[in-house]
Amino acid sequence: MGERIGIIGGGIVGVALARALSGRGDAVTVLEKENRLAEHQTGHNSGVVHAGLYYKPGSLKATLCAAGRVSIREFCEQKGLPYREVGKLVVAVDDSELGALAEIERRSIENGVPDLRRIDDVAQLREIEPHVAGVAAVHSPHTAVVDYATITEAMAQDVRAAGGSIRLGHDVTGIRLESGTVRVLTPVSDDVFDRVIVCAGLQSDVVAKLVGADPSPKILPFRGEYWELAADRTDLVKGMIYPVPDPRFPFLGVHFTRGVYDNVHVGPNAVPALRREGYTWLQLSPKDTWESLKWPGAWPLAKQHWRMGVDEISGSLIKPLYFQKARKFIPELRMSDLAHRSAAGVRAQAWGRAGELLDDFAVDQVGPVTLLRNAPSPAATSSIAIADYIIDHYLA
Repeated sequence: MGERIGIIGGGIVGVALARALSGRGDAVTVLEKENRLAEHQTGHNSGVVHAGLYYKPGSLKATLCAAGRVSIREFCEQKGLPYREVGKLVVAVDDSELGALAEIERRSIENGVPDLRRIDDVAQLREIEPHVAGVAAVHSPHTAVVDYATITEAMAQDVRAAGGSIRLGHDVTGIRLESGTVRVLTPVSDDVFDRVIVCAGLQSDVVAKLVGADPSPKILPFRGEYWELAADRTDLVKGMIYPVPDPRFPFLGVHFTRGVYDNVHVGPNAVPALRREGYTWLQLSPKDTWESLKWPGAWPLAKQHWRMGVDEISGSLIKPLYFQKARKFIPELRMSDLAHRSAAGVRAQAWGRAGELLDDFAVDQVGPVTLLRNAPSPAATSSIAIADYIIDHYLA
């Protein structure tokens, strides 16, 4: 038997780590505070398996996304889980976006996005997405959609089959380093491990504080809100229609995605959540909000991006403004086509003391404790590759 390893967090990255470690013979225990796996970011995202169009070449995001995409596809094939290559069209709506589109094309090529194609003919755009409006695009035909919560559960079955333990309802309240081992406390358990890996997502900085790690980066929760197209209007979208993202922000902007079960959702936007796990405006935590406001990076961030914040919040509260953002890409869209709000998600966005939003994955180490400090999209796509990276670089 190998080492005793505790993993804090039952999202897809934590369970992928547990699967890899239990498969090599380690005694693995996953501690998840909720009563089911994939409760937060993993179970509230768009289900896209990203091909790597946006990420800085050579970054961890770019490298692990490329490897992770292949691994997720192979896992789904092995387990008989749905994996649908619906394709992604990144659309420049006018000439002012052509320069940024060219940068997306350059990054995609450097990142090895398979069968990427630049399209400058409107008729060819309409062959891919008959209802789209734009002057040019790049097309990634192999961008896929999956059900990440189902994938997480399938990985968990492998963990249990290999002798690992997954404990739900175990909220970690204390971590102590004791003579080369790590004691992890919850209200219902007291365990000693040789090593601990923290994949706590929205709570990652809270758990890092228990270990005595640097408070930076801190987690700033951003809520992404979706609308779902009416069932009789889903024919407006064949696959995915994305905007050319603003390089100043780590968010892609409102887009259209056909899901693995054929629903089509529109979004997300990006608004500050008033609680770490605040999925509506009514879910708020004065403590979480105050901790964000008193962070040294709060004022620099607000000063730099207040216009974007006002725009995103306005779109959240006023449906016609959200609708106008979406209608730029599909002029035939009607307000009534946004039939109802779909489940929102909250992104764990790491930010530093100077107000900078971290773009790349970030890992920290405190003795025998490894902390995944920033794992936003494409973390789900990259989950198996992230697990391999952490094992190779921090647990070897």
